[in-house]
Amino acid sequence: MIDPSFGTASREAESAMATIVTYTDHELPQNHYPHQIVSPSHPGPCCFSDMEAVGTAQTETRWLFQYQRCRECGFTVRVILREIPDSALTAALRKTLATSFVRNVPDL
Repeated sequence: MIDPSFGTASREAESAMATIVTYTDHELPQNHYPHQIVSPSHPGPCCFSDMEAVGTAQTETRWLFQYQRCRECGFTVRVILREIPDSALTAALRKTLATSFVRNVPDL
């Protein structure tokens, strides 16, 4: 059986991903990618149709992400593209599944 607490510490660390985006309404939006991006704190109506990818996809812990920035107002978000599978968890799950559906038939 898989331990429900397996990987808990890494999940807690992943929830606080570092970012290069500073959200503020006291400075003008600026794009100094890959070092820093200054973004308004809230999206505008333009953000739903005018977002562009900034840089290339990057990996942090178990996540593949990319920044997207509004061409008009500068609002920026980190978009999670996908989760990178945890190989240890996958191996444990495969081991469990390999024996879970085996039928134990007594010898006659």
